[in-house]
Amino acid sequence: MTKTTFRIGARDSELSILQAQTALARMTEVSGCTFELIPFSSPGDRDQTTDLRFSAGDFFTRDLDEALLKGEIDAAIHSAKDLPPEGCREGIDWFWLPWREDPRDCLVSRCEHPKRIGVSSERRIAWVKKHLPEADCIPLRGTIPARIAKLDAGEYDAILVAAAALHRLKMSERITHYISLDDLPPPPGQGVLAVTFRRADEELQSLRNLWMKAVRFIGAGVGAAELCTLAGQRELQQAEVVIYDALMDATLLEEAPQAEKIYVGKRSGAHSMSQAEITALIETHVRRGLRVVRLKGGDPGLFGRLAEETTPLAKDGLPFRVWPGVSALTAATTPTGLLLTLRGESCGFSVETPRSTGHEKNAVYFMALGLAETLAQRYAPETPCAIVYDAGAPQQEVLRMTVATLKNQPSERPGLLIVGPAATRAFPFAGPLAGKKIWITGSPSVAVKAYTAITDLGGHPIVSPLVRFTPTQRIKIRPSKGYNLLVCTSPTAAKFFFSEMVSPIVYMPKKVAVTGPGTATCFEPYHIDCVCPEKDFSAKGLLATLPEDLKGVKILRVRSEEAGPALAEALRERGAKVKDLPFYKTESIEHPVIPTHDVVFLASSSAAKAWLASDAPKTVTTIAMGEPTAKALRAGGIDPTFVAKVSDVASLFQAYAAEVTRG
Repeated sequence: MTKTTFRIGARDSELSILQAQTALARMTEVSGCTFELIPFSSPGDRDQTTDLRFSAGDFFTRDLDEALLKGEIDAAIHSAKDLPPEGCREGIDWFWLPWREDPRDCLVSRCEHPKRIGVSSERRIAWVKKHLPEADCIPLRGTIPARIAKLDAGEYDAILVAAAALHRLKMSERITHYISLDDLPPPPGQGVLAVTFRRADEELQSLRNLWMKAVRFIGAGVGAAELCTLAGQRELQQAEVVIYDALMDATLLEEAPQAEKIYVGKRSGAHSMSQAEITALIETHVRRGLRVVRLKGGDPGLFGRLAEETTPLAKDGLPFRVWPGVSALTAATTPTGLLLTLRGESCGFSVETPRSTGHEKNAVYFMALGLAETLAQRYAPETPCAIVYDAGAPQQEVLRMTVATLKNQPSERPGLLIVGPAATRAFPFAGPLAGKKIWITGSPSVAVKAYTAITDLGGHPIVSPLVRFTPTQRIKIRPSKGYNLLVCTSPTAAKFFFSEMVSPIVYMPKKVAVTGPGTATCFEPYHIDCVCPEKDFSAKGLLATLPEDLKGVKILRVRSEEAGPALAEALRERGAKVKDLPFYKTESIEHPVIPTHDVVFLASSSAAKAWLASDAPKTVTTIAMGEPTAKALRAGGIDPTFVAKVSDVASLFQAYAAEVTRG
């Protein structure tokens, strides 16, 4: 992305300007770009008489749309529910920003039993008729301050409005009653801000993709849920929306307990949705900033219409990732003894479908490079072909060529040879971390979060830890110990604290002191208050948040052996009685083969030291999580490329992605 300043249009109402300014400030913080806000009028602001129930879909976006298409602005920011329900105008793309306000509606009343209630939509009218049947519904128009003024002037006894608007205008005290989401479901986008821009504007696509999450296309396998790969199950566990086909084993959906599940299955002669509708559904949800898993039966690349769903995403620059699955071909043959290849009998097989309209065929040869020159005689010299080395491994490599140049490839290296038009195709890379292979070296708790964050942003995560953690002693906590404060400075320490405890927790300190949000989340299930620094997520930052006088306070400090006693000593200097308990240690893991990578992510000083001691190349990009990790790298003679100023993994990679996007 070469452009760093963007002209952003917004409606000129007080609420619109306020929420646009707030959102643009956060966009600046994440992206490092600057934004010039340009106010615009809209038909919905000029026309204060038309009932909103009968207004045009672009009532509040028309002028901004026209300015956008004319090039007067680079983008526009709207309340998401103001976007036309029928879709944006031709040539305009959109996405939602991730920062959400309260989506509920609320009642603002000036009396206990309102009889005249101002409403602006059919769904609000329906709520009034159900819950306040004796009241009259009166059309309501105008900005939020104008609506409140009409209420105060006596034109209404009460009004129904979005809670988000009052929150943003610092008028929450006017709310009489919040209406539950079950009683009055809001429209999609209530409390959310949306950005529109010219379709195919690559600068805005790059900016947008800082907040989009790559779509995951997962091969579900066939017949049984257990035939879905571990990668597919992991993605389902992280999913926010699952769009799924007519699966053979629907129990696979239990892997995604928190996700919204949308059935789009097809059976012969019976389609729940057309292909165009399925594609539009995927695009809508990914533009809303949701983590979408598209779950397809078998292997999506074999007669699974995969390209029909990935091509529109690629056209609009939206990131996606594809995981293969166990196909019916493999499931029907290998486990049953219907072996398609048998030494001395059959050297191969062909697969096709009579439903396809294409006539070209591709050939796949296993273990063929030693006979490449002989094989080449079967095809015209200009026939495209590709060799895939180390298929599915982190070091996978794809070389494309023609049959004429095939003989120049080394014959001793095993590879898969593909001959035919398939050899010319490849999924495009999209997203701010597009195509980057990022080696995740840390503990499992960090690795899961890093894997998801990197995939969201279009990167290729490689999980291969350099360190592991083992307990050195068991923990016993008894009520007689009477600790007032637990000090825990890493998620790993928190994990060991709970998992290695011998006796049940009869007594726990009322407070826990942690060095960052990542550690604090470990204690959320136990409803324990955490003291956490706002910015400096180090031992120094934690000390700054604690009182200078800790006389008489009993503290349990849990840590790794490598962490050292410095923090405990500092707490004792303030008068605290400290039990300093090193109860696990860090061990290095040696790797005979270093994974191929462009970037290495080091989440701790122990991981940094293990990496420095390894045979891994030291010229790649290095990401250090926190100053202690960076310090360990510098001590080893490596100046880290990027040092995170945040403690949670998702924000770290978003910040790194923004730096990559800026170039």
